[in-house]
Amino acid sequence: MSLPRRLAFIDVESTGAHPVRDRITEIAILRIEDGQVVASWESLVCPGQPIPPLIREVTGISDEMVADAPSFEALADTVEALLADCVFVAHNARFDFGFIKSAFDRIGRRFDAPVLCTVKLSRALYPEHHRHGLDALIERHQLVCDARHRAMGDVQALWQFVCQARAAFAPEVLERAVERAMKAAAQAPGLPEGLLEAVPDVPGLYLFHDTPEPPAGARDTRPLYVGRAQSLRARVREHFAAQARKGRDAELAARVRRVEWVETAGELDTSLQELALLRRFGPPYNRPQEPADTVFALRLLTGRRRAPIYERVPVAGTDPAQWTGLHGVFRNAREVDNLLRELAMLYRLCPRRLGLEGGSGPCTAYQGRRCAGVCARRESIDEHDGRLAAALSALGPKPWPWSGAVFVRESNAHSGREMFHLFDRWCHLGSVPDAASLAAMAASTARAFDADVARILTRWLAVPVHLAGVQPVDGLGATGAE
Repeated sequence: MSLPRRLAFIDVESTGAHPVRDRITEIAILRIEDGQVVASWESLVCPGQPIPPLIREVTGISDEMVADAPSFEALADTVEALLADCVFVAHNARFDFGFIKSAFDRIGRRFDAPVLCTVKLSRALYPEHHRHGLDALIERHQLVCDARHRAMGDVQALWQFVCQARAAFAPEVLERAVERAMKAAAQAPGLPEGLLEAVPDVPGLYLFHDTPEPPAGARDTRPLYVGRAQSLRARVREHFAAQARKGRDAELAARVRRVEWVETAGELDTSLQELALLRRFGPPYNRPQEPADTVFALRLLTGRRRAPIYERVPVAGTDPAQWTGLHGVFRNAREVDNLLRELAMLYRLCPRRLGLEGGSGPCTAYQGRRCAGVCARRESIDEHDGRLAAALSALGPKPWPWSGAVFVRESNAHSGREMFHLFDRWCHLGSVPDAASLAAMAASTARAFDADVARILTRWLAVPVHLAGVQPVDGLGATGAE
């Protein structure tokens, strides 16, 4: 036989994508024996938790529809009987398998079965195509699906696909493809079944934990690692690939017991949330964060005869509009020294007067003709410090391109997340899911400089299409937040 003798085509709808945290709302099963449908069964399932609006919109299943439906525990015997001695067949099968296995686990029952993934089967049979999602299969093979994103509609489409494949390919070809599609994917040790398949293929953040799912309402634990990705699914899987399991990466992969993810509204939303998480938790497998409150600028001490000829002025949390006579933004003395050495080379400044070299008399740079000679009284202090001030003047924060506060709108079609980010003079005043409160927030929120936020915003604005999307808050009344 090119196909296993007993197949159980199954599809589940759920309250979300997480096989441990979310719950099943609908199950459909087609049991196939010797190529014939011997049982067709479907049922709504009471999940015991609300169905999110986006899920309701996609599936058409509402809280009212499942309110009087049986629980999974009440259906468990029927589900187990229909799946008994069968190959578990589903599209992106580890996802559905993970939900079924987790549902049995919650009622103290064990479930296992060989698994055939129709995504992998399609890839093996039709390698010339790049898309193998169910919508792509329906379109490509003209499958009939009367109720897309309802469990029985999706199951019937999969059965049609397999029937077409059985008719189109020689038995030995189909058998080899089935063997490939049934080959168990490497599962991350310690992670629930189907979790990696549940991670969406969208931009966002992911968090690795070394503890299982916490009880409802419990305070979450410190994550081991926080990462960002354009494709969460691909990046998370990379961490657990065999070739990645080396050294510290292998150590991290071995410790992970739970994966969380956050679908963000856009690149700016991702960066701001990542910064907040790193500061809040300080994950041990991330690079340590520089303290945010140690940032300072330089102020020249005019006319001072001896080094140091500048002072450090803390700027973290201050209003950039109040900065006067300040130059640069620095985190530590090393950054200052490196800058001053560079300026000394470019502008023939004296390392001794800059505090980079001790002693008295002509400095070593003067002896090498790299200093104009303030240390040898060949130029005045005012001449030397004037060149330094001119050089430093270009290091201050970039001029704010707008007259006041501005906002940026980001949205993610997949998650439905939309965020409005409010900024003024390189300071982040806050982020809200709608534009209605932006004007009030701009008027009531004090500017507080954060060097990391300023860096994030500067990089983001360097992309012309991003810059073009910035809107002034004072124009909300005329233009809206469209």
